[in-house]
Formats: sequence, structure tokens, C-alpha cells
Amino acid sequence: MKKAVVFDNSGTLIKRYRVIKDVINGKIFTDINSLDLIEQADALALVVLQFNTNKLLMLDPDTLISDVIMEYGIDFDISFSTKQVSKAEVKEILDTEKSTTISDITDGFDILREKISQMELCNGSALIVDMDLGTVAYTITSAGRFFPKVFETVETLKSRGIEIFIASGDRKGAINRLADMLDVPQDNAYGTVSTRGKCKVVSILQDSGYKVMMVGDGLNDLLAFNKADVSVLTIEQQEEVSPKMMDKTDYVIEDIFEVTMIDF
Repeated sequence: MKKAVVFDNSGTLIKRYRVIKDVINGKIFTDINSLDLIEQADALALVVLQFNTNKLLMLDPDTLISDVIMEYGIDFDISFSTKQVSKAEVKEILDTEKSTTISDITDGFDILREKISQMELCNGSALIVDMDLGTVAYTITSAGRFFPKVFETVETLKSRGIEIFIASGDRKGAINRLADMLDVPQDNAYGTVSTRGKCKVVSILQDSGYKVMMVGDGLNDLLAFNKADVSVLTIEQQEEVSPKMMDKTDYVIEDIFEVTMIDF
């Protein structure tokens, strides 16, 4: 039987660093898990902007994000939400939002550069939209670096004839670049997929005759964990893990290379 390993990205392949800004009161956080934040509320949606965040530095920091999205035709996708949310509903809010500016995103840059000087890997920006209030509640700026044994892990799996896939809620352009760096075909890389989207990737592979291992670290991997033949929770990010994940995983690993030691 053919075998495939589907990796999440942030927190799984890369150690993620993020800055979350509360747009309403201006507070900045570096120790909050965005998915946990959304999960604790009733109507928040994580909206990933398909845009290279660094380009925002060339614009007036007081420019409204809604104006930037409209002027440059920036696409977006919904990566995670606590209830079913349509893209049209989010677009209606973003088209008229009048409080969030470029600086709400770029304020996190200096903090990230202290962790990652170049901010080249999987850099991106996202908005957490309050669907009930019709406004942007938080902005997220993020970047990452590979965990130490990622390349060795991927090459070991490929040497055994196991096909590698990536399914991530991160920006599509960043995931394509990540795939190139890992020598994974871009056709095997799925960027800005939702919780249901990750589950669909696993399902499609199974329908194509693959036995599938899903490797992830967060709540947006939960449905894929339930669908996969084998689920692996990685805690290498060293963040608090939801009990829901612990209850649904077959294996818990502290080092990504441990994936190669699991027979499936």
C-alpha cells in the first residue's frame, strides 16, 4: 500500500514566532496561541492575507487595512473559526472596516526580528475578525525557522518511498516556498487550508489508495487527526496543548524526527 505523511507547518515543521495585537486597546502579546484565543470565543475567524507582509513597510502606516486590501486586490482565506463562516461575510466586513491600520500589523516587526533576524520563512499577516461585531479584533504578524531535524526527517521518509504533503493554514505563497526548500512538489503543498480542508486532503489521499499519517500540533489539525489512519501530535513548539488534541492523537512526539520511528 502507498503511504503518505501530511505535515502541518507552523509549530510542526517550523518553530513559529507570532505577535498578536489587540486592535481595540493596543496591547501586544507574544505568548498567546491564536487558535486557543479563537476557540474561547463564539464568533471569531482567523483570516490569512495572501500578501507578502514586508511590502506593507513601503506604505503609510496610518493607511487603513481595508483600503490596502481593496486597492491592491489582496485575496484572503479563512483558516480557522469557531463557527461556519463564509468568505463573502468576511469580505463585507473587511470592505467597510475603519479602525485597523497598517501599523497594527507592522508594530510587531521589531519584536519578530529580535527572534528571527531575516524574517524570511513563512512570514505573513492575518486578522482575527469578530463576526458578531463586524470588526477586526486582533492582528497577527508571524515568522518562523525550521526545527533542527526537519530536512533529515523529510529525506528519511522519502528514502522509504513515503510521499510527503503539507497542509497548512499559512499563506499560500509561503507554503509553496517552504515546499521548494524541502524539495516537495508544490502540487503536494496546500496553503491556507481550513480545519475541514486539512481533513479533506487526508480523505482525498485515502481515496487515492494511500495510508495516511497526519502530523500536527494545533486545534486546526483535529478533524484531520480523526480522519487519518495514524495521527501524531508534536509538542516541539513547547506551547500548551489543548486536551482535545491529546484525546485524539495516536502518538505524542517531542522531536519531529520521531515521526520516522513510527511504523504505519
